Amino acid sequence: MRIAVIIPARMSAARFPGKPLADLCGKPMIQWVYERAGMAASVSRVIVATCDAEIVDAVELFGGEAVMTSDAHRSGTDRLAEAAVGLDVDIVVNVQGDEPLIDPSAIEKAIAPFIESESVQMVSLMAPIDSESAKDQNLVKVVVTQDSYALYFSRSPIPYERKPLEGASIYGHVGLYAYTKDFLLKFASLEPTPLEQAESLEQLRALEHGYRIKMVEIADRSFGVDTLEDLERAKARIMNAEL
Repeated sequence: MRIAVIIPARMSAARFPGKPLADLCGKPMIQWVYERAGMAASVSRVIVATCDAEIVDAVELFGGEAVMTSDAHRSGTDRLAEAAVGLDVDIVVNVQGDEPLIDPSAIEKAIAPFIESESVQMVSLMAPIDSESAKDQNLVKVVVTQDSYALYFSRSPIPYERKPLEGASIYGHVGLYAYTKDFLLKFASLEPTPLEQAESLEQLRALEHGYRIKMVEIADRSFGVDTLEDLERAKARIMNAEL
């Protein structure tokens, strides 16, 4: 099975412009993401997909592979699909460009369901959270079936605990996705859907069109860099070898 990680990245970000090239302990942040993704044993290729020449130059400078994509994409998934069109791969993993501490084992866990079943088309990750954390609208929650397929994603607390939840966990969504190449291209071609637009959650498009998303539980949510304060926290974790 041929597996590629594609990292969508762009310079323009409302809260942190130029984030992919921010210095992180002597390397641009995108290099940390690239190198950590490449540590996943099943991955044969890592590619940065971007609409910014500065990012291409930076990736090539450290010996990585990058491709230019359109600057008109609505989402990272659209950018991912453009980069994947010409690749000779079976599985494409979407790793966010702002997760310099991504755990390579999380990538392996997202790949595993494709090996176990040919019917799986899309996979994502989830991690247990507490009831208080579930109130955070910036933390996306997911509820799943008994066999761990997503029922719904929301920024609201789900499930609503009218009674204490027993024998099950509340899950926060971890924004790492893996797709068969064919399904990725199909997914990117689908029109946005009402619930997707209401929640501003692209993964709901798959559910609204009747497709299934296999969810895999991991122990902890990944650490993303959204602000300068997050960057400082990432630096501290790297300096303390908390990788």
